[in-house]
Amino acid sequence: QVQLVESGGGLVQTGDSLRLSCAVSGRTLSDYAMGWFRQAPGKEREFVAAIKWSVGSTYYADSVKGRFTISRDNAKNAVYLQMNSLKPEDTAVYYCAASARPYYSSSYYTSPRNYNYWGQGTQVTVSS
Repeated sequence: QVQLVESGGGLVQTGDSLRLSCAVSGRTLSDYAMGWFRQAPGKEREFVAAIKWSVGSTYYADSVKGRFTISRDNAKNAVYLQMNSLKPEDTAVYYCAASARPYYSSSYYTSPRNYNYWGQGTQVTVSS
């Protein structure tokens, strides 16, 4: 069993930065891929970014490419999402997720159906 706990959300203004953290416990993460998703009110959960823990390969949604950076810390068993140049359309609940299949192609990790564990989410609100 894997437990995920997100933190770092908040209310910021357009152009500001935030760093989300996801503390992971319960398993060695070398056999996992980690992802960040977000869900705005009335919308489906959408892919933001993913990282294969063992090799560090990263993938991003086009909407955040160049502004967001996903990373992991082996010593702390944590995953981060650095979000820069935030826009009002980035407003959503952000979720951390773990996939127990870390050896698929990048497109596999864009679907929330391919993740086995989820955190409770953290709210990010960007005011204009």
